[in-house]
Amino acid sequence: MYHLCMALVEVDAVSKSYPRRVGLRTEQRAVVEEVSLTIESGETLGLVGESGSGKTTLVRMILGLVEPTRGAVRVDGIDVARASRAELHRLRRQMQPVFQDPYAALNPRMKVLEIVTEPWAIHGSDAGLGGEASFSAAKADEKPATLRARAVQLLQEVGLDESALERFPHQFSGGQRQRINIARALALRPKLLILDEPVSALDVSVGAQVVNLLRRLQREYGLTYLFISHSMPLVRYLSTRIAVMHHGRLVETGEAEALCAHPQEAYTRQLLAATPELPVAGAA
Repeated sequence: MYHLCMALVEVDAVSKSYPRRVGLRTEQRAVVEEVSLTIESGETLGLVGESGSGKTTLVRMILGLVEPTRGAVRVDGIDVARASRAELHRLRRQMQPVFQDPYAALNPRMKVLEIVTEPWAIHGSDAGLGGEASFSAAKADEKPATLRARAVQLLQEVGLDESALERFPHQFSGGQRQRINIARALALRPKLLILDEPVSALDVSVGAQVVNLLRRLQREYGLTYLFISHSMPLVRYLSTRIAVMHHGRLVETGEAEALCAHPQEAYTRQLLAATPELPVAGAA
């Protein structure tokens, strides 16, 4: 287990409302209400709740894609909503998402080599190597052979080999496509991976292999995860702590094992009863 020394993400009394028409009136509909939580460096926070619970909106506020109506989100000590363009660019290098659908997340017209090197083309080829690259294309003097070698290393980290580089996404299975997504997310050597239902579109056994890959990568690279799911057993297996959302509110938080063994809220017990245990522990 990692030594948790500082909060990488701080969500402070965050709310988000959207206007909606009710007859001739416009009123505000709250999607997230007064949510406060932290994500410590090196841990996995599991964020669990049914569809419509506010998980996605909360994640979008953490990523800086949506501004809170009230409250603040700080990443690495920087208020995301008030960050300068340069600060926000740096923060987005440090936060990389892995989405639910491993096929929709990949450009079908791009080969894997282009997909996994695209972050360097956007952020600069020294991004992820400890340098502060400008918001520009990859260095002109970066040799294609060097980029290819770095791409091969990324693929090896997720269990794929060099032969994948010249193929297109449709030539891979769902599990392989998700591994490519993870490789692309790792290209910038981020501090935080936001894993949005990363195995829900996969078969159980394939999903178990991806979950175990994520655990290995966290051990090897000291990654911090925000793991979003509706499956309590899966969240329990991967997470250090769990936060339960219901109707836009945070209803329960706690250490993963303790919360699952002794849930305090009826909604948490309902989530635990709704999904069976998953065979992830013994997956390769």
